[in-house]
Amino acid sequence: MFMYYLRLAWLSIRRNPVLSTLMMAAIALGIGAAMTTLTINYLMSANPIPDKSEQLFYVQLDSWDPNQPYSEPNEPPDQLTYRDATQLKEAGAAKYQAAMSQSAAVVEPEGLGKKPFMAHLRLTHNDFFDMFEPPFLYGQPWSDEADKQGHLSIVLSKKTNDEVFDGANSVGQTITLMDKQFEVVGVLDSWELKPRFYDVTTGAFNNMEHGYVPFKLRETIEMPNSGNTNCWKSPEGEGFAAFLQSECINYQFWVQLDSAAAEQDYMSFLNAYVEQQKQLGRFPRPLNNRLSDVMEWMENQQVVDDDAQVMMYLALMFLVVCLLNTVGLLLTKFVAKSGEIALRRAVGASRTDLYWQHLVETALIGVGGGIGGLLLAWCGLQGIKTLYGDNLAGLAELDLTLVGIGIALAIISSLLAGAYPTWRACRIPPASQLKTQ
Repeated sequence: MFMYYLRLAWLSIRRNPVLSTLMMAAIALGIGAAMTTLTINYLMSANPIPDKSEQLFYVQLDSWDPNQPYSEPNEPPDQLTYRDATQLKEAGAAKYQAAMSQSAAVVEPEGLGKKPFMAHLRLTHNDFFDMFEPPFLYGQPWSDEADKQGHLSIVLSKKTNDEVFDGANSVGQTITLMDKQFEVVGVLDSWELKPRFYDVTTGAFNNMEHGYVPFKLRETIEMPNSGNTNCWKSPEGEGFAAFLQSECINYQFWVQLDSAAAEQDYMSFLNAYVEQQKQLGRFPRPLNNRLSDVMEWMENQQVVDDDAQVMMYLALMFLVVCLLNTVGLLLTKFVAKSGEIALRRAVGASRTDLYWQHLVETALIGVGGGIGGLLLAWCGLQGIKTLYGDNLAGLAELDLTLVGIGIALAIISSLLAGAYPTWRACRIPPASQLKTQ
């Protein structure tokens, strides 16, 4: 019976091509706008590391000004001081722990035709690779000894290795940064995290780093920080060493805790650490330490911008407007078919049969509108990528899941839009219509 209804729907659409096209266009416009914004919001809020998101925790310590919180109502700072980051790492109270910050340096590749370029680097510990599990193309992370001594070691991204070493296995080779020779100990394979959750303070949707170097180099060769630095009081003393020992925050700290018991134990450790620091005259505020897993941290930092959510709601409202227009067009079309409906009723078709017949027709119109809407959404996403460039790479793409959502949304929307016109058409008394024919 469904195939029969489908054939009747196709014939009805062909008999009224202009009206049918207008309805498909109205649905397509609504679906296109809705799917463009839904895609961005869906991928922005997606779990970037689903296998471990509940085991990775971001650490916050409230080392801020005693007279006011870092942010209202009583939020601790979103980063740590250098002193706290290094001491938490040395304590080794978690299975894995890594402090980190963003840095930058000019890379001076060797070879004819290769120009120097500014590389974004991540200062971190080798536990970074155990926690976030980036795939290695060549080599491995640097050693624990390199972590402690601050060896001039580097793990390159695939893109940097392709640019500097033409994609060859560069493990054991050297690369010039800050006029110093860094030994390449590993090369990552293609790796993109969207959002780049481990450092949302410098931009959750920024590009991945060109390379990764030992955290200790921040101190031993005074590698610069290029992230956000905030201080509630001036350093006590002059020079770089005094700045590192100040209350200025500029470092992120992640730990891996594989169970609820481990999480509880680590929070107890953090509280004990802060109490110890209070005896040294630090941490003047009441205890306010936090452990946030990946999804909690992204929500806390509002990775999905409020403007993006507002745009999504506006697009959904626009879809509703398009559906109201479709309701009017369907009413016009089904009223024009009142004679045909009355004739079918007269020869024995029930209202239920007619209702399902016309719902199949509206669903077919919805499929056409959905396909058109996905094409419009693809065009919209291409425009967004053109405007925002590489920062939205991987966030402005339709995958199979989103295509399915788009088609389903179009069909459901068209069925909702067609429910009243179909009911209205099926309620027409057949006798009165047959008399006028």
